[in-house]
Amino acid sequence: MNLDFTPQQETLAKRVREFAADRIAPFRAESDRRAEYRPGLLAEMAAEGLFSVRVPEEFGGQGLDAVSTGIVLEELAAADLSVCYPVLNAALVGGVLASNGSPAQLARWLPGIAAGTSIVALGLTEAGHGTDAAAIETVAEHSTDGWRLTGEKTSIMATAYATHGLLFARTGEAGARGVSAFYTPLHGVRRELHTDLGCRSGGRGRFTLDGLRVADEDLVGRPGAGFVEVMRGFGVSRALISLMAVAVGQAALDEAMAHAGRREAFGRPIGKFQSVAFPLVEHATMLHAARLVSYEALAAADAGRDPRLPANMAKWWAPKAAMEAVHQSLLTMGHLGWSEDGPVAQRLRDVIGLQLADGTAAATKLVVARHLLGREAAP
Repeated sequence: MNLDFTPQQETLAKRVREFAADRIAPFRAESDRRAEYRPGLLAEMAAEGLFSVRVPEEFGGQGLDAVSTGIVLEELAAADLSVCYPVLNAALVGGVLASNGSPAQLARWLPGIAAGTSIVALGLTEAGHGTDAAAIETVAEHSTDGWRLTGEKTSIMATAYATHGLLFARTGEAGARGVSAFYTPLHGVRRELHTDLGCRSGGRGRFTLDGLRVADEDLVGRPGAGFVEVMRGFGVSRALISLMAVAVGQAALDEAMAHAGRREAFGRPIGKFQSVAFPLVEHATMLHAARLVSYEALAAADAGRDPRLPANMAKWWAPKAAMEAVHQSLLTMGHLGWSEDGPVAQRLRDVIGLQLADGTAAATKLVVARHLLGREAAP
């Protein structure tokens, strides 16, 4: 078993790490206070190729694998979790489109995503339907000039920045098979931003669709297949989010371990005390294991195997392990950890949200249970 990255992946990690250290990390706290990305950031990320990772080369992308996408998001999250969401959306939405669009559709849609001129949002969640996403109430009604979408999408990351959306609406019967997907510009869509505990610059909010016109040619795949297709994409995106969580936890642990080596009490570095060192060791072990499970899922996807079991194992566990690691880092650093002027308080606020994103622990444990026990014996 080879757990090493390829030389090309190591080069990719180094390049993104250096970009993040120079153009993202120094602005993390200020972006959080302002609740918006600094001017020009998305253009710089586009120039760095961060939105093109999963787009096929024939449409202007890099055509990289799922493991490489995980590497990119891991490096970005270590610098600032909030900047990951447009990149994650580009990977997830780009993958759904590439798997379901016609050649003509892909030629229209994917170059903009790769170039970063199309910043995409995933519009699935509604105020009354989170985990029960197959019960969405947004409707798409067909007319002579296309479709009209009516409803509200909420808890949508990158609402503040999105130019295009992959929107899900009911076109048929109740349940998952009655939901279709549409890829459309968001010009004129009314938006309202949420006031969040963390990831404040990520621009989470809601869209109000008041008869939004969508052309026939912007229906993705077959009518009624939208929900099923995006759920397939979650097998990869849940592992990617898990790596984002691990990166935040590891960054906080790195700060805490450096502090434990510098700070002295009773005539010695506090890292000399088992009560300080051993909790850090325990959390480092948990994060290392969660990282391996996450990459196992991505490697399975790249090999053409079903990634859902390790991806859902990672998704219920990694965000929780990361939150606990950041919490312990805060305690290790004492008053410096508690202060918003210190290096870990924002990370704690940010990482908590990953326990909700893309599927809660209950939802992902259900997937795991059905894999292990079978649907007949599982909840």
